[in-house]
Formats: sequence, structure tokens, C-alpha cells
Amino acid sequence: MSTFASSGSATSYGTFASSRGVSSAIGADIIPDSKLEEETRVPTPEDQSIENERNIKEKVPWWSYIWDYEPGRTEEERRFISKLDVYLITLLSLGYFIKNLDQTNIATAFVSGMKEDLKMNGNEVNLMDSSWTVGYVIGQIPSQIIITKVRPSIWVPSCELVWTMLTFCLAAAKTSKQVIVIRFFVGLAESIFYPAAHTILGSWYKPSELGKRACIFHASSAAAGMFSGYLQAAVYKGLNGAHGFAGWQWLFIMDGIISLPICIAGFFLIPDLPENTRAFYLTQDDRALAKKRMLSAGRAPRSRLGRSALKRIFGRWHIYLLTILYIIFINTGPSGSVNPFSLWLKSEHYSVEKINIIPTAAAAIQLILTVVFAMFSDALRRRASIMSLSTLLGFFSALCLAIWTIPSGLKWTAFFLQRASVPYGPLSMAWANEICGKDAEERAVVIGVMNSLGYAFHAWVPLVTYPAGEAPRFRRGFAYSVVAFGAQGVITGLVAWMWKRENREGRGKVVDAEGARRAIVLSEE
Repeated sequence: MSTFASSGSATSYGTFASSRGVSSAIGADIIPDSKLEEETRVPTPEDQSIENERNIKEKVPWWSYIWDYEPGRTEEERRFISKLDVYLITLLSLGYFIKNLDQTNIATAFVSGMKEDLKMNGNEVNLMDSSWTVGYVIGQIPSQIIITKVRPSIWVPSCELVWTMLTFCLAAAKTSKQVIVIRFFVGLAESIFYPAAHTILGSWYKPSELGKRACIFHASSAAAGMFSGYLQAAVYKGLNGAHGFAGWQWLFIMDGIISLPICIAGFFLIPDLPENTRAFYLTQDDRALAKKRMLSAGRAPRSRLGRSALKRIFGRWHIYLLTILYIIFINTGPSGSVNPFSLWLKSEHYSVEKINIIPTAAAAIQLILTVVFAMFSDALRRRASIMSLSTLLGFFSALCLAIWTIPSGLKWTAFFLQRASVPYGPLSMAWANEICGKDAEERAVVIGVMNSLGYAFHAWVPLVTYPAGEAPRFRRGFAYSVVAFGAQGVITGLVAWMWKRENREGRGKVVDAEGARRAIVLSEE
């Protein structure tokens, strides 16, 4: 890792972590300002000793556990990060919101009249979801290759416009077969967004900043789940039958109306990558600073993606273990179109309005835990530990539901905690960005392969484990989830061990206990 100067002062990366009891290594020798723009160096044991003595006396403010805290950060860098947060994080969060609003609306529409109007049987909802998944799998890896050559500010919003138009088409569907076909193309268009978004985030934020931003971005999916329930409840009550459209059809129409302006904004607000950005809100100094920040974090710029790059990527353990990790995560539960909580409420004869509203509490829990886990993950620099906590909550929920004959209050708790395991996903993507940070092409390909193969299994695993015909108890499904969460805990530990070992063997690389790359070393090492 490195130190660098901005506005005539040297910035040390890692002081925040060291003040928590982790010793910091920052250069003791003063490097002339003229050279700080170009030079980086690895901290030495002597540097570490000096910095340890200084940081023992340093008191860290309470809010440092909540948001970024780097004492050496210049005002220029603070303004730069604030711009990224306002424009990039807001735009990506809104984009992920509309993507998940579309996905959630399928499940919401199914229990709000679409099943009856289109005469759908239990298995057709699984086929509807599988067709989307097939399209989603096919599109991801080609898309990740495309964004190494085409500006994300052109590619991403263009695909968003396509899936928005297809969402309008869902409102006009007359048969279940039409829905299944449309959902395939929706999945194809939506496949680009999630891996592209994480690739973009990893190109702008350092490890001490990335986890929070990745999870805030991901938390918009929980907001979409909540909003979909409220939207469908309002639409069903106020628009059902208006102008000849059923309430579930109005849900897709409103979805498209909300999505359209967000798609258009993407052409102007996505900043591309530091080496080719043309965002109107970034100055030339901002662009130079962005490149310098990524250099200090060991994040490599793009180069040519050819045969040698692929040989390099597939010759490392990263792509294999990270892909297995994400396959397990994506397949710990049912498909997006099968909501066990909603189906259980329907079997208990709750009204349509309550079926739509009550499960939003589970989405709220997901949203809160996603943000909280992200804050602790960045503050403590222990990705795997926080991810394992999310796994444990998912395991507890699945175990209770697998037993099923439990007190009513415990069953409600288990249903509400079903989505507490979701924060694992964005943290694993942030982790992949850090593990593959030295190679831009590897980072893009690995993230694409992780998500693509995760959903490739998702195209058929839920059909076997969570068939809609077994609702609401899902004997096989909940038992399977218990085993899947156990496997998720094992693979998380294995990746953490491999990443730590790799950095110990690397020359001059410094990492934290879980593998997040930063300019500190552990005092006990």
C-alpha cells in the first residue's frame, strides 16, 4: 500500500483501523512532495513501531464506527467522495431499486390476482421465474466483457430502457406463456446491472469505503420489496378495474412509469471509470485524484482482455472459490417469485392488502441489517466475520421453519428473519472487488462469473427445493436451506483463509485479518 500527497500534505491510509488496537504502518521518512505524486512504497517494521506509539494516544470519535474516518484525508478528497456518493450511489441505488421492484412485483402480482386472471397453476410461477433466470444467466458474462470496452454510462442505461419497455408489456399479457416469454427477455436485459454496478463501485472506492457503499446500494432492493407491497396494496384498492385493467396490471404500469426517468438519468450520472470518466460533476483534479486513490488501494486500471488475461484469471483460486461462495449464497432460499411468507399468510386467509403489507417488515429488517453490517464490516475490516453473522441469522430462520411445529411467535420471528441473510451478498461482492483488486480484467470477469453461475443454478435448484405446490410448509425447501447455510459458513471460512495466506506469501503486501487490502499490518504479526 502507499502514501500519497494532496494539497501539499501526506495522507496516511489505515490510521483509523490502527486506533482500534490494530497497529498501523505509515512511512516514517518524509518523501518530497514532488515525488509523492508518483511514488508508492510498502510500510516497514520501523514505520509500524513509530506509528504504533503515536496512535496509542489518539482518540477516535464515536462516529468513526458509522462512517468513513481517515484523519489524513484532505478537504479535496472529502469533496470528491461526497460527489461520488451524491451522484453515483444515488443513481445505482435507484437503478437497483427499479430492477428489484420489477422482480418483486411478479411475486406480488401473482398473489394479487394474476394467478386467477391468467389461470396459472402452481408450477407456472416457477417456470416464470426460471425463464427470467435463464435470460439473466446468459447475459451476464458477455455484459461484463462489454463494459471493459464500452462506456458503462452508455451500456447500463440502454439496457435499463429495454427492461422498462418490457415491464409495460407485462401489463398487456393475456396468457401465462406470454408472461414466461417476456420474463426471459426482462432477465436478459436486467442481467447487466448488478455485476456492472459492483465493478463500477470497485473502480472508485477504497476498501475502507467500499463495503458501506456496496451495501447501501444493495439495500435499495429491500426498499423495493417494501415499496412493492405498499404500491400493490394502494393500486389494488384504488385502481383495480380502472380503465379495464386489473390491479396487478396497474402494478406493472406504475413500475414502468417510475423506471423511465431513472433510466434516462443514467446516461448523465454514471461516471464510467477513473481512466475514462467524462462526468460533468468531476473536475480534472477530481479525475487525477481518483486515479491516485485507486493506485494507493492497489486497484489496477483496465488493460486488454485477451487470451493471456483469461489464462491469468483462470490460473488463480479466486474465480473458483468466489464463484462457489456466490452459488451457495444465491441458492440458500426459494426463487424471487416464491415468497414463503406471503404464501403462508394467504393460507391463513389474510386479506390481499395484509398479504402485501405484512411481509414488508421482513424487507425493512433486511434494509436495516444490510446497512448496519456494512458499517461494521468497513469499520472493523472483517468481511468474513460479518458475513458469517448474516449466515447465522439465515440458518436460525431456516431451522425454525424446517421444524415448523413451533410456537406461533417463534414462527413469525423466523419468517421476519428470512431476509436477514441477504446482506451476505453485497459484502461478498465488495470482498471480491478487494481480492481481485490488482487486476481490473479479473475483477470484471470474476464478478460476472460469480453472479452468472449463481443464477445458473438458481434456474433449477428452487424448482427442486421449493416447488410452489408444497406451499406454505416447504418441507424439502426449509431443510435444504439449513444445509445450504451450513455450507455457506464453511466456504466463507475457506476463502478468508486462502486470501490471508495469499497476502502473507506476497512480497510487501499488507492485509487485515479477513483479507481487506489496506495500508496496515497486524500488530501480532
